[in-house]
Amino acid sequence: MAAALAVGGTLPAAAQTHGSGDPVRQGLERLVRDDRYPAALAATVDRDGRTRNYTAGVSDLRTGAKVPVDGQVRAGSNTKAFTATVVLQLVGEGRIALDAPIEEYLPDLVRGEGIDGRRITVRQLLQHTSGLPNYTDFMVADYVGERRHTYYQPRALLDVALAHKALFAPGNGWSYSNTNYVLAGLLVEKVTGRPLAEQITHRVIDRIGLRHTYFPGVGDEGIREAHPQGYHAAKPGGPLEDITRLDPSWGWAAGQLISTPGDLNRFFAALVGGRLLGPAELAQMRTTVEVPDDTGLGTGVRFGLGVTSTPLSCGGLAWGHGGDIPGYSTRNAVTDDGRAAAVAVTAVGAPTGQHVDNAQALVDTALCR
Repeated sequence: MAAALAVGGTLPAAAQTHGSGDPVRQGLERLVRDDRYPAALAATVDRDGRTRNYTAGVSDLRTGAKVPVDGQVRAGSNTKAFTATVVLQLVGEGRIALDAPIEEYLPDLVRGEGIDGRRITVRQLLQHTSGLPNYTDFMVADYVGERRHTYYQPRALLDVALAHKALFAPGNGWSYSNTNYVLAGLLVEKVTGRPLAEQITHRVIDRIGLRHTYFPGVGDEGIREAHPQGYHAAKPGGPLEDITRLDPSWGWAAGQLISTPGDLNRFFAALVGGRLLGPAELAQMRTTVEVPDDTGLGTGVRFGLGVTSTPLSCGGLAWGHGGDIPGYSTRNAVTDDGRAAAVAVTAVGAPTGQHVDNAQALVDTALCR
C-alpha cells in the first residue's frame, strides 16, 4: 500500500452522500481508512423501497479520481447465481432434470481419478456437493500474473480440474468448486445449442432490465462503463498493483460477469421475488445444505442452488452470493421483505493483510439498520 500511495498520494475522506450518522457511510469510510481498500461502493434498498448509493476512497490511486456512483465492478462468483438461474429455468421447461447425472447431457466428458459423470447429478454441481476439484486452486499464478491476459476455453479449465482426484464421493461432502459451474455452463450450451453468454443475457439480464450488467465477450479485457480501478497485492499487506485489465475467461460461468452494486441488488431481488423462476424451481434453489465452518463463508451460512442463505444479526435470513476476482470483491444480499444491500471494494482481501471480512459485516449493518 505504501508503494501505491507514493504514486497516488494519500487517500481522501469518503465521498459523502448522507449525514454523518449514516451507518453505511461510516462503514464504507472504515473500509477505506482502516482496511485500506482504495475504493468502496455500496447500494442499499430499505424496507420502504428507498434506494441509496454511497462511495468512499478514490477510483484510481495514481490520479486520485473520484469513485463513480454505482460504478461497474467485476462481479466474480455472483455469476454463479445467474448461471444457476438459467439452469433452473431449463428445469422448469422440462429440458433438464436436477437429479439426472451430468453424463446424460455431457456423455464421456467427466472422468478422472474418483470422478465419474454417471454418478454426479446436476443438483450436486449447483450445490457444490459433487466432490469435483476446484480448477482455480491450481491456476492462481496464472490469473494474477503475466498470464492474466490469456484466453481460456471452458474445456481447458475442465481439463485442469480433471487432472486431479476427486475430493469425496458425490453427495458425501461439501466443497466450493468453480469446476461445478463450468460444467453447468457447458450443460446450458449443450441443452440450448446457444452460447452461455447469450442465454444469461436474454433470460436474465434483459428480462429484468439490468442496464449495467454484461457478460464480457471473447477477448474483452476492459470494463465498459464508469468504474473504479481494481488492485491486487502479491502478498498480504504488499504494494498494490492495478489489475483492472485482465481476461476473465478463466472465470466463465463461475465468475465472468461485470455488474454494479445497484444491479446486483435488482437481480437478487427479482430472483428471490419469483420474477425469474417458477415457484417449484425457486423452492429448489432455496433448499440449502450445511456448509462447513472452515470454508470462510461465515457462521450459519448455508448453500442452495447457486445462492447462499445467511442469518442476520437482527433475525431472519438474507439471500445472495458474493464474489471475489482479482481487483474486486463484492458482498451482497436481499431479504424476502425487499431490503437489499451490496458492497464492493477494489481489492480481494483487505490491503492491510487482515482477514476479517468487514464488507460482509457492512451488508448485515445495512440490512438491519
